[in-house]
Amino acid sequence: MSDGARDDTNQYLTFTLDSELYAVAVHSVKEVLEYTEVTKVPRTLDFMKGVINLRGSVVPVVDLRTKFGMPEVETTIATSIIVMEVSIAGDAVVLGMIADSVQEVINLDPHDIEPAPKIGAKVDTQFIEGIGKQDDRFIIVLAIDKVFSEAELAEVAGDQKGAVS
Repeated sequence: MSDGARDDTNQYLTFTLDSELYAVAVHSVKEVLEYTEVTKVPRTLDFMKGVINLRGSVVPVVDLRTKFGMPEVETTIATSIIVMEVSIAGDAVVLGMIADSVQEVINLDPHDIEPAPKIGAKVDTQFIEGIGKQDDRFIIVLAIDKVFSEAELAEVAGDQKGAVS
């Protein structure tokens, strides 16, 4: 394999939620921020924590712990906001996701990612791209555009839909 063949399509940003390791494709990540105070927005979905000001733009912030049915925890010095670009019906929307901690960017070859196992009704695996294996650890690779339904993203993004460049 030539060096040119190894691009960001095989690169993933890893982060933790409830001591489990997750990953998202680097090409969807815009930046990683230290946790900052989030302005609450009334009457929003449970996992919608509010908005932040990112260089003059309003960015909605979601809590994956809440979305995945995990207990909420206090923020720590390691808590981060991963600013990502996701797709709503073909339109790009920027949103922040709270992670317990951000780890590193790793390379995962497609043959190192197995399909998500069917593990019963408790876990919805439609948003899991697969389970990555690296050394002796498993990494849950998220299909970030499938984590939220189109209706959820439309509600979270509000007027941002179509306004993102």
